[in-house]
Amino acid sequence: MKTPAASSPCGGAAGTGSAVDFIPPRVTLPRLRDAAAKCRGCDLWTCGHVVFGEGPRSATVMFVGEQPGDQEEATGHPFVGPAGKMLDAALEEAGIDRKSVYVTNAVKHFKFERGAKSKRRIHKKPNDTEIRACHPWLEEEIKVTKPSVIVVLGATAAQSLLGKQFRVTQQRGKPVKSDLAKTVIATVHPSSVLRAPEGEREQARREFFADIRTVAKHIVKS
Repeated sequence: MKTPAASSPCGGAAGTGSAVDFIPPRVTLPRLRDAAAKCRGCDLWTCGHVVFGEGPRSATVMFVGEQPGDQEEATGHPFVGPAGKMLDAALEEAGIDRKSVYVTNAVKHFKFERGAKSKRRIHKKPNDTEIRACHPWLEEEIKVTKPSVIVVLGATAAQSLLGKQFRVTQQRGKPVKSDLAKTVIATVHPSSVLRAPEGEREQARREFFADIRTVAKHIVKS
């Protein structure tokens, strides 16, 4: 007997092609957040609620992930699930106050599919069209907050901001030259640490924490 394939309830309703059609005049973070809730830039608007970035407008450092997860979509807040707790632990160990940083994602909707044998929502990687369509929101967040340090977490965030040729595995933990901010640093997404094989997970955690300590040094310099 064949195992039923996973199904995705996301998509099916065409978007305009870009979030730029929904950027409000006289941009502020509250205005952006309100406008993003009505975004129809891509078909992910059918997936659920928008999870916009959070943090102070004056944040020195911005962390950019791929997309919100199941718990983030349920609560409406970024980085509150298992990956968020891993990030929190790394920030605390590095002496960075979570309340002082801005956290957001390259894509503001949770793209998912349902498991073949359960109703659990399983993360599904956003495609290039969806990432491009959502990018104007991230651009505006950067313009408003003007962070001195931007930390990209994982390949999707890194390639969204630094180009398709960028490889986190080759340049993680090292400052990257960019017009986006004084310092841009890439590292893995904390979810990848949680997914690492049991025998490799502790080493992955140590390396991720070391990258966040490097971020802390650049915050001090900025």
